[in-house]
Amino acid sequence: MSDQPDAPTQALERLAEAYSVSTEYWSHGGTLQRCSTSTLVGVLAALGVDASTPERVEVALAHRISDEWRRPLPPIVVQRSGESVRVPVHVIDGDPVTCVVELEAEAGTVSLAQADVFVEPRRVDGRLIGRATFEIPGDLPLGWHELVADVPGGPVRTTLVVVPHHLDLPPELAAGRGWGLMAQLYSVRSSRSWGIGDLADLAEIADLFGRLGGDFVLVNPLHAAEPVTPMTPSPYLPTTRRFVNPVYIRVEEVPEAGYLTSAERALVDWAAEPARALNTDPRAVDRDVAWTAKRAALEVVFTAPRPPSRQRAFERFVAQEGPGLATFALWCAIAEKYAGSPWPEPARDPGSPFVARLRDELADRVEFYEWLQWVADEQLAHAQRTAREAGMALGVMHDLAVGVHPDGADVWALGEVLTRGATVGAPPDMYNQQGQNWSQPPWHPDALARQAYRPYRDMLRTVLRHAGALRIDHVIGLFRLWWIPTGHGADQGAYVRYDHEALVGILMLEAARAGAVVVGEDLGTVEPWVRDFLAERGILGTAVLWFEHEGDRPLPPERWRRQQLATVTTHDLPPTAGYLAGEHVTLRDRLGLLAEPVAVVRARAAREREAMLTALRERGLLGADPSEREVVEAMHRYVLATPAALVGVALVDAVGERRAQNQPGTDRQYPNWKVPLGDSSGTVVLIDDLAGNARLQSLVAVLQSP
Repeated sequence: MSDQPDAPTQALERLAEAYSVSTEYWSHGGTLQRCSTSTLVGVLAALGVDASTPERVEVALAHRISDEWRRPLPPIVVQRSGESVRVPVHVIDGDPVTCVVELEAEAGTVSLAQADVFVEPRRVDGRLIGRATFEIPGDLPLGWHELVADVPGGPVRTTLVVVPHHLDLPPELAAGRGWGLMAQLYSVRSSRSWGIGDLADLAEIADLFGRLGGDFVLVNPLHAAEPVTPMTPSPYLPTTRRFVNPVYIRVEEVPEAGYLTSAERALVDWAAEPARALNTDPRAVDRDVAWTAKRAALEVVFTAPRPPSRQRAFERFVAQEGPGLATFALWCAIAEKYAGSPWPEPARDPGSPFVARLRDELADRVEFYEWLQWVADEQLAHAQRTAREAGMALGVMHDLAVGVHPDGADVWALGEVLTRGATVGAPPDMYNQQGQNWSQPPWHPDALARQAYRPYRDMLRTVLRHAGALRIDHVIGLFRLWWIPTGHGADQGAYVRYDHEALVGILMLEAARAGAVVVGEDLGTVEPWVRDFLAERGILGTAVLWFEHEGDRPLPPERWRRQQLATVTTHDLPPTAGYLAGEHVTLRDRLGLLAEPVAVVRARAAREREAMLTALRERGLLGADPSEREVVEAMHRYVLATPAALVGVALVDAVGERRAQNQPGTDRQYPNWKVPLGDSSGTVVLIDDLAGNARLQSLVAVLQSP
């Protein structure tokens, strides 16, 4: 590796490691790759560190080494419940200092004892700085507290967050197993939809499967997209992860719709016509038509009289969500105002006088977008309530995307917390030999800590408010992310490590307060210690039958983990019927995505299919000459034979759909995230018809069997 062109100096590598930037990584082929100088300089620049010359590297390294001594207290302290923790306090050497913890919600004050730990003072910026160490006892209650150090210059504060040591499954699932449905909500339509699945449809699905014995409904991320068309199709590239896409609102379910005049009602019905006409259209889901229709109708409903109690409820919601909602709604109003044209430069700064004037000018539109979030929140609450009343142990399982759109609301509103100068992706692998660039700006580790992780906490609280469980896409992102500096290829990135104790701990605290289970999507390259860490904390992993191997054969069911959500397929693969037919090979060949001759890939897929069928036959799960339906059901029986705490069944498998929802590695070549739910012939399957669907009934019987 010493002969590598553009190889970094040892000083640059030390600086990178000081900022938690890994200087090397293991490739998918098993070789150790060293990051180049240009990559490390680019990643450090995105972190706000100038490493452009050897002299600047030395200055930056010296500053980093002394950085923690410049702060009286760390930016945040994360403590596991039941474990004591020691905290350094930095003062002018010899100055007295005392520390207390002010408990959340004014629940009292706890004085801290100073530990007998001597650390040699250090000269920093011309001053001799000493360190006192205080011990925080392990019996503090869970929550967000304040650590206060009383020093000669006045009290200094930092956030102390006490997080659970372990998350437990609900009693109904602690000793047994739960099963549930996995659905892409936008694709699942009823006769009452407006061309796209909505939150009323989610309630219907939850009620149906809850009464069939299901324990959860896992849906795609419902995060907000652009407020104007064209709307980004991918639910994994939202403008914000905190708020909901109002395209999922059912207009008729808004209580104020009942107060419309006949003329206003006619306007709503007229707006609905082009969208409702799409409900049985087997072609791609058209979000733009659906949202254009819904926005026009919702604007009519928004002007309807609001009873005083409803108005007070709306005002409470706005106050509860605070500046985060107000800022998001303002971004929506500005995006609407400048739709189709570049924003004026002053509008790009949310703190500018120009934006302050826009806030006044667009006050009515800001209120409209706040109201949309309130309405969506109410309908989400109804869906979760319906799920639990139908007997589900968990109810709605939401999905949290990895990041956000580079031109979205979060990037505009959150300032330094989201990094400029780098995007998130993945290094090269056997499927994507050039690597992947997801275009999403990553959290800035230091800036997030300086804000005591509040943007992360607020986002989690909103997503978890009406959730029985939360799936974390790419959970390894709580530990490390592949940063690609601007101007570099996806194969020229580096891993940046995060404070996983903080990110995982805060996630656990907010999940515990919401009474929710957490599932981490830990597929792909995930270090074994990460899986062990998550399991120790009670966070479930993920297993997909096609990916669980022992050599060339499927991993025996008894070898699977207990703490996981186990499934046959995932949204990044074709439905099982399509996979068995080799349609994943045909599609990738047609789109030019194969790195090997199609005959080689097809032969490998055939061997994989035959190994699966052999494993099913050996366990007595499959007879001779089985039908497609029988193979799909046998594969689910195989997963049910594992000890997995949760088993998920894809709705597409339950109705015989063959088309993939998403083809990784494509953008416009395939209708990603637009495929409406259909059967094996591509005929649309509506929610209205699910209860009587013979194939679904047969698969549910498998899931219900002891």
